[in-house]
Amino acid sequence: MKIHFTLNGTLQRVEVDPSMRAIDFLRDVMGITSVKEGCGEGECGACTIIVDGKTVPSCLMLAVELDGKDVITLEGVDDRVKEAFIEAGAIQCGFCTPGFIISTWYLLSRNPNPSEEEIMTALEGNLCRCTGYLKIIDAVKLVASMMREDG
Repeated sequence: MKIHFTLNGTLQRVEVDPSMRAIDFLRDVMGITSVKEGCGEGECGACTIIVDGKTVPSCLMLAVELDGKDVITLEGVDDRVKEAFIEAGAIQCGFCTPGFIISTWYLLSRNPNPSEEEIMTALEGNLCRCTGYLKIIDAVKLVASMMREDG
């Protein structure tokens, strides 16, 4: 089946197997390896993408569900978010990082000045085994500050 969608701002027309999951399609067909499979059950956040302005676990979607949609992955996120995670020391093994960055981008696109409680709520669908979350929260605060200063 042929689908048409926008991936990180670029229109795509691609043939897909109707039974293929979105995560496998993005990684194996489109070459977007930042989308990681952690649990395969939509619980860990490693495969989080933004589809038509909403965060979704790509492991629970079929690729055909992307037809006609606007899709954003880590590659389509403002570099300031990535830089803040590095600067704050919020990256350890890096496996969960793309999902956290996507969730951060989503939060800040809707709320440029979140409280710590709002940050924790926005990130609650993402799991990390390495950092203990404090540096991740610091990274979100840092990028929010950077974005407010830059306008």
